[in-house]
Amino acid sequence: MEDIFHWCREGNAMQVRVWLDDTEHDMNQGDDHGFSPLHWASKEGHSKIAELLIQRGARINATNRGDDTPLHLAAAHGHREIVHMLLRNKADINFTNEHGNSPLHYACFWGWQTLAEELVAQGALVALANKDGDTPLDKARGSLAKKLHEMAVEMGQDLKKITFKDQSWLGLKTRSRDATLSRHKGINIHDLHLQIQIASSPSGDTWRGRWQKNDIVAKILSVRDCNARVSRDFNEEFPKLRIFSHPNVLPVIGCCNSPPNLVVINQHMPWGSLYTLLHEGTGVVVDTAAALRLAVDVARGMAFLHSLERIIPQYHLNSRHIMIDEDLTARINMADAKFSFQEKGRIYQPAWMSPEALQKKPKERNWEACDMWSYAVLLWELATREVPFADLSPMETGMKIALEGLRISIPPGISQHMSKLIRICMNEDPGKRPTFDMVLPILEKMKR
Repeated sequence: MEDIFHWCREGNAMQVRVWLDDTEHDMNQGDDHGFSPLHWASKEGHSKIAELLIQRGARINATNRGDDTPLHLAAAHGHREIVHMLLRNKADINFTNEHGNSPLHYACFWGWQTLAEELVAQGALVALANKDGDTPLDKARGSLAKKLHEMAVEMGQDLKKITFKDQSWLGLKTRSRDATLSRHKGINIHDLHLQIQIASSPSGDTWRGRWQKNDIVAKILSVRDCNARVSRDFNEEFPKLRIFSHPNVLPVIGCCNSPPNLVVINQHMPWGSLYTLLHEGTGVVVDTAAALRLAVDVARGMAFLHSLERIIPQYHLNSRHIMIDEDLTARINMADAKFSFQEKGRIYQPAWMSPEALQKKPKERNWEACDMWSYAVLLWELATREVPFADLSPMETGMKIALEGLRISIPPGISQHMSKLIRICMNEDPGKRPTFDMVLPILEKMKR
């Protein structure tokens, strides 16, 4: 059967583009050997497809079952253009696979002299030893070893042998096709093995569990009267949340419509929410650089969502609704969107909401501008590591923001650039707030 992996192997760019345009398709899934579409494009040298996948947000450092990244495969097959493309997009040049080999090991072994020299010039280490104790210099033949040795000396590399260090624990494996569950829509509730309740809110109870050997999170919606109309609306609305095509969006992968139980299901994220990461002591240090990376992730995800038709007009951006993937990628959780039949007019996290979102009816709001205000609060949260208005109850917070001009204050110590960006994103005039597409270049400059 022809599929995305076949098209990437064969170089069918047109078919790949059509496939990517379907938001239910997950470009970061792996085949039976863990090869992602980007792995195959890199291995076969299809640079146009590789570029397309990277532009759409393919994970650059994803690993297959043997812990090869796309850079390993491009280097092993001498595809210089793709190697350069991957390196420009932050590929880890010294990542080692299960055998301890780096991309430079393979370039040397297969005799790609120009490519090997370019890798060393970009920072590839000549003294990195694999599991057998062999360095890239040991793999190089003829004059190549001497040339690379000279380059490394000129660049000030320490030529003392670096022993193999297992990197498989980093959690960069591609998601299996089963794990994406991309065609599973209706799931029998009796097939879910719900194990631990991890959260309870007015909108529903959230459980961690297993389904078909996958770690999942299932949210059982709180619905007062699950009648035929509600069941029908649920069936119509939930597919809009199955967005597999962006790395910074966490899709709803399936549902159970078994009145009185309505359940939305997504993949389990090991670090929990951004709120948990920042405020509940997970042991992960979120320094300034990490905070900026997370901010960029959220902005990319929101820019993508704003490029689509409005999904469901009850998605409120805040740190509880951002989930953190195993490689510390931030992903906007579609399972936290509210359905049309859920709690109309109820607001539980007003600290992240704009004044007009608290004052106006949903149909009267500029949702994109409301999201940008919420994003400004999230930037403040990342910069300060504090909970906004933690000393007030949610009701007090909402009333004071809407009616008394309560606003977050930016403490000293936050960078001038970040302070300015937060203020721009929180302009009191919704029409003067930037879009996420406008914010992204600013954040990218701040990362440098």
